Amino acid sequence: MNVSIIGSGYVGTTLAACLADLGHTVTAIDIDESIVERLNAGEAPIHEPGLADLLAEHAGTRLTATTSYDAVRDTDVTFIALPTPSRDDGSIDTSLVEKGTESLGEALREKSSPHLVVVKSTVVPGTTAERVGPILEETTGKTLGDGIDVAMNPEFLREGHAVLDFLDPDKVVLGAENDEALATLRELYRPLTDGTDIPVVETGLREAEMIKYANNAFLATKISLMNELGNICKEYGVDAYEVADAIGLDERIGSQFLASGVGWGGSCFPKDVAALIAAADTAGYDAELLKAAVGVNDRQPKRLLALLDDHVDVSDKRVAVLGLAFKPGTDDIRESRAIPVIEGLLDRGADVVGYDPVATDRMRERFPDVEYADSAADALRDAHAAVVVTDWDEFAALDDEFDAMARPIVVDGRRIVERREGLTYEGLTW
Repeated sequence: MNVSIIGSGYVGTTLAACLADLGHTVTAIDIDESIVERLNAGEAPIHEPGLADLLAEHAGTRLTATTSYDAVRDTDVTFIALPTPSRDDGSIDTSLVEKGTESLGEALREKSSPHLVVVKSTVVPGTTAERVGPILEETTGKTLGDGIDVAMNPEFLREGHAVLDFLDPDKVVLGAENDEALATLRELYRPLTDGTDIPVVETGLREAEMIKYANNAFLATKISLMNELGNICKEYGVDAYEVADAIGLDERIGSQFLASGVGWGGSCFPKDVAALIAAADTAGYDAELLKAAVGVNDRQPKRLLALLDDHVDVSDKRVAVLGLAFKPGTDDIRESRAIPVIEGLLDRGADVVGYDPVATDRMRERFPDVEYADSAADALRDAHAAVVVTDWDEFAALDDEFDAMARPIVVDGRRIVERREGLTYEGLTW
């Protein structure tokens, strides 16, 4: 099948590479010429394990990139994978999706054969039918269901595992309002789902939009609940991780997302939970539980800093921040818990030195005056304290490096560092 994808960010690039790997012919469309050049050269514009290999394999053959929307006329299906950033009130800004849809519709006006437009962007219920659809009808001069149609296909990609999540998903959700659109989506995903036990959920547009939000809201709330339980465990001297191991054996609970720590961040959980709260407010419903989940998450970095205050006055002291990405396996710092931690340390007058295996350049853009080290050992040398914010595997191997600190004080927000004699160690929730 010939597929075009509008937007070559994290989702769009992963989608393009993986669909090409399934055997489809893919055209990536992006207004950023530098991204288009990198894709055509087989280079990944983002850090994502496995993505560079797929791009190197398929660029120039099954996968090409362009800045021209006219390329959509040579395809059967177009995915819209454009950002929907948060406004100040938490609601999503769909202006980029709407602008992209306008350009898409103008390009499709001259196409005579049927075309399916699939929204991949995360949007609140009603967006595909009430915004994207009408824009397409106006710009193409066609009627939905007669030459042009829309569908919704939410993504469930974890940064750091996106390629694996696409090629071996927990589920595939296909949202459409007619059999023709569903048939096209089934055919598109047939190379992935045929001969497997991957669940395929066929549902309506609004349901597909809501499934994405419900998925992320549930996971974010589960993490916040475990962090709240971990905070209580801390007050009673209880090992929260032993508690989590035990309750995770209950199949109704499950063992995933039970690691208490400094909280969740990234491009999805914060934005999606905020958007769902805002959507509920608009509908006249007070989403108290989701607001509480956000509140717990917001407090975790403050709790980490308060524990640090119990051990050392960091004013004019060197403090190492280990981990800058919001999670291991990615260079994404969006809503990283390292941001409020660094802000809190700077407010306390600390001399901050940060280290991350891949996210240093991105954090330097946010905090250009902070010192950044080339290794964890360099960050720890002569530091009066260290805080662990991201659980990169290399931090678990640290040992002698702590002996080079001026004062070996570690506040661990991810339970990645081993307690040992000679190290003043404080866990965030245990």
